[in-house]
Amino acid sequence: MKPGCYRFRLLVDLCRAIVLPSASLWLALSFLGIHLGPILSTPTYLAFLISWAVVKSIFSNLRHARTAKQLGAQPIRQVVGKWPGNIDVLLRMIKAFKTSYVLDVYLQLFEEYQCTTLNTRILWADHIITMDQQHSKFVLSTGFGHFWRGHSQKERMETFLGEGIFNRDDETWKMHRNVARPFFARDRISDFDLFDSYTRRTLNLVSSLTASGQPCEVQDLFSRFTLDAASEFLFGTDLQTLSGSLPIPGKTEMGPKGSATHDSWGDFAKSFEMAQQIITDRGRIGYLWPVFELFKDKNEGNMAVIRAWLDPLVRRALDDKRMAEKAGINSPVAEKTFMQHLADSTDDPVLIRDQLLSVLLASRDTTACLLTFVTYFMAIYPDVARKLRAEVLEHCGPHGAPTYENIRDMKYMRAVINEVLRLYPPVPLNVRESRAEPCTLPPSDQSYGNDDPRPFYMPGGTTIMYLPLLMQRNPTLWGPDADVFDPERWLHPDRISKFVANPTMYAPFSAGPRICLGQNYAYNEASYFLVRLLQEFDTFTLAPEFQPAGSLPPPEWKSRKGRQAIERIWPAAALTLYIKGGLWVRFGKTTEVSV
Repeated sequence: MKPGCYRFRLLVDLCRAIVLPSASLWLALSFLGIHLGPILSTPTYLAFLISWAVVKSIFSNLRHARTAKQLGAQPIRQVVGKWPGNIDVLLRMIKAFKTSYVLDVYLQLFEEYQCTTLNTRILWADHIITMDQQHSKFVLSTGFGHFWRGHSQKERMETFLGEGIFNRDDETWKMHRNVARPFFARDRISDFDLFDSYTRRTLNLVSSLTASGQPCEVQDLFSRFTLDAASEFLFGTDLQTLSGSLPIPGKTEMGPKGSATHDSWGDFAKSFEMAQQIITDRGRIGYLWPVFELFKDKNEGNMAVIRAWLDPLVRRALDDKRMAEKAGINSPVAEKTFMQHLADSTDDPVLIRDQLLSVLLASRDTTACLLTFVTYFMAIYPDVARKLRAEVLEHCGPHGAPTYENIRDMKYMRAVINEVLRLYPPVPLNVRESRAEPCTLPPSDQSYGNDDPRPFYMPGGTTIMYLPLLMQRNPTLWGPDADVFDPERWLHPDRISKFVANPTMYAPFSAGPRICLGQNYAYNEASYFLVRLLQEFDTFTLAPEFQPAGSLPPPEWKSRKGRQAIERIWPAAALTLYIKGGLWVRFGKTTEVSV
């Protein structure tokens, strides 16, 4: 069944769950000559359906227990709620998502059940969540063949990412990856002229705001910077979002993932971010999300706006391809943009558009997220900013353009970037689905009193959500200061030896066959921008008075442990990590140094 046919899928499932059992009951009662009156019919049918679901669940558990025994595995610990189907747990989680710290809803479950992998068993369906490093490693790498994106995730994301690389498996995924790989080779991502052009434009905007005494909403600005740079790098086209209207201090309202602006770019950004939020909401609702979108796919309107931006690029690429073919021109891959190379591989405009959107999502959101949180830490830890700037001036001087070698040699900058990515990975959670055949997850790296050495039984066709943000803050892996921002941990051999021996405990760009192709592009782009930023400015100060209402941390966070007790912003997740209401910052110059 195609992922986009979610209404038909729901209808089929409802027939299996309600219509067929009800029809069976009616036939059985008719055969026995039992006729229920209208008053008794409805309660009887409801009681029968609930009993049917419970009995099915019991038989399912027995079947899983038998298979687990055959595999020599132990069951994953289950959440036990007070209501049938753990409905009370689901409602509690949905309510908590509105005010909780990022992923804290899941962390509290792990703490309650004293384990790092759990089966939430919502509505009698297995749903595995894990912050266990060994289990994440198995899903992403050593057991890669046992998992795929799966039906549920594709269904939630189909309208948005469609045939793109993040929403496909097997041959289609391999095709997308092979097409994209040449465009992230070192000779392309170390050509810094493009980075320099867009960095200058961005810093000119910051300088203008600073000169007028205004703060800057950096999450929005960095999103524009990364999108414009990526669009030229990949498509040969500047989308010119840096030329649009910027958020106005004290007047800009909160958008789906940051600030809202009311122009062409603002419409695109709102639709782009709202589409991600809708997908996240669907995931939180779970299996029954189509019930709330029976009459209208909530992402149709968002995609109409997004397609209005992308479709002209696709049409131009296909037209250029046809003209080149007529002229007998066949340029080598090295001279083509990613768009041109993609158009050479297919004539399907939908496939091209979906892949473009996937790559834009990755190139915009990940690097913008990284730069936003680096700026946040430079603002709350001035010593880090001073040390970073000293390293920049030592290697590049006050005006010199950084080279690939300069960036490679700036160890402290790499340590800061690594530490930011450890605490705030741009993709803080992700989802896979086990293939049809059951498999086993390796023993946990945290026993919590469970000394059973057997692997864990993973049912076939079951969703598993792995949580890099929680894994990378796990004290068992990173020590008692796991929640502390400390770049020095990346500079001392004795502190990083455990990571060197176990590299998948740090996976902000995923791992295994689906590891992010653009991770070095992101490192280089962020490093280049930070060098130029620190050549221009040397003080960074948060401006919380300009944060929109409802975007600052709730008072109740103070009573929780970890970073949320000291956090000055509200990190949240909708496919990728972001700061609610954006991040308002004042930039300063205490010395006369300019780009």
